[in-house]
Amino acid sequence: MALKIGNESFKDRSKKGIEDQFMRGAVASAQERLRTRKIESTVELGDWEEWRSHGEEIRQHVLDNLDYYLHELSENVAKRGGHVFFAKTAEEANAYIQDVAKRKNARKVVKSKSMVTEEISMNEALEAIGCEVIETDLGEYILQVDDHDPPSHIVAPALHKNKQQIRDVFREKLAYQKTEKPEELALHAREMLRKEFLTADIGITGCNFAVAESGSISLVTNEGNARLVTALPKTQITVMGMERLVPTYEELEVLVSLLTRSAVGQKLTSYVTTLTGPREEGDVDGPEEFHLVIIDNGRSKILGTEFQSVLQCIRCAACINVCPVYRHIGGHSYGSIYPGPIGAVLTPLLDGYDDHKELPYASTLCAACTEACPVKIPLHELLHKHRQKIVEKEGRAPISEKLAMKAFGLGAASPLMYKVGSKLAPSALNPFTVDDSISKGPGPLKSWTAIREFPAPDKKRFRDWFDERDKGGKIQ
Repeated sequence: MALKIGNESFKDRSKKGIEDQFMRGAVASAQERLRTRKIESTVELGDWEEWRSHGEEIRQHVLDNLDYYLHELSENVAKRGGHVFFAKTAEEANAYIQDVAKRKNARKVVKSKSMVTEEISMNEALEAIGCEVIETDLGEYILQVDDHDPPSHIVAPALHKNKQQIRDVFREKLAYQKTEKPEELALHAREMLRKEFLTADIGITGCNFAVAESGSISLVTNEGNARLVTALPKTQITVMGMERLVPTYEELEVLVSLLTRSAVGQKLTSYVTTLTGPREEGDVDGPEEFHLVIIDNGRSKILGTEFQSVLQCIRCAACINVCPVYRHIGGHSYGSIYPGPIGAVLTPLLDGYDDHKELPYASTLCAACTEACPVKIPLHELLHKHRQKIVEKEGRAPISEKLAMKAFGLGAASPLMYKVGSKLAPSALNPFTVDDSISKGPGPLKSWTAIREFPAPDKKRFRDWFDERDKGGKIQ
């Protein structure tokens, strides 16, 4: 996997999503369910806006002092016997992880869910040197078995599949013989994975938060697989984005509370695990060797810019769970492992506009994402800033849009031309008008009217109506 998934255009991807009735139904159902749970859990917590403000303050403080806390974290990991590697690029991170695997003569790697390892294509890098990489999160495992299907959601990666589809995949790939009951499917996956945990050479995890004061890594999960990934293999590697830090356990408590409620509407997930370095004398489990790989991969370029606040993200997917555009086009339409509003902001920053310039436009700018974000990232404002940059600084607006805006600018700048144009508009659009609506518009209206109707202009302009009222003495 990589940050970019697939080579289809955004238009083709979104068309597929819109036509996928099951996916749209599954997403709508999940959004309603997760939204309801989140509301209930946040109301129960009380003072939710104060919690959000505190979370925002913590994340901004960390970003403003990132060099200090990264140094503190690395020093404390090293004191505990761990190894720290700072990777500027995905290639550097993968080269280091490959080197560890080679030195350990590793043949099998078990891995818990991690977006940053997807971002850098770590699985492919390890497979290139002969390692078998096993995803142990149930959703990721399903996608891996199903020919490495990419995730469509940050928290629920297999959201786009139903239980019948999963049953068929298991029957074809895993000799599964039972029904589509979720309990039976999960049990089969558990029985298959148990063997992998016991025979793995290396365990690899992501990182929800790293605690600078102790050099600890925190994992927030519901399945328990991450605990087995870190407890059984002799070598553990944790891969984290450079911004995923908290100063102390006190801030960790705040952000975990925000994360669990915003992601799945729980007070706490089933497992909140904190790990500190390799196994020490007297420990009953844990790795003999621990490596922490801290990845930049474009994040440092965002620091100090107008987009810095996007790095406050704690990967809860709350913005995705309320987005009306995501509801209709699904996660794969974004062409990135980071879908939804957060992906539309973050992906172009990490990977450029060449393949992702459409993403900032995949939004109604309704601000539901900003309202849902537990750390107050102004997502709709950042999407608007992307649009400004794409048009004004990058000059990447389509030719048709440039011509249309130039024509409008000329017309609007001249009172005479504006008056003539507004009078002619109803007649010019009359051939395309049915029941006061345009469903198959010409030129710039074509893309709009391909998916929704456009109201036809009234024959009587507002200016004419206003002048008539004024002359009749009804406007003072």
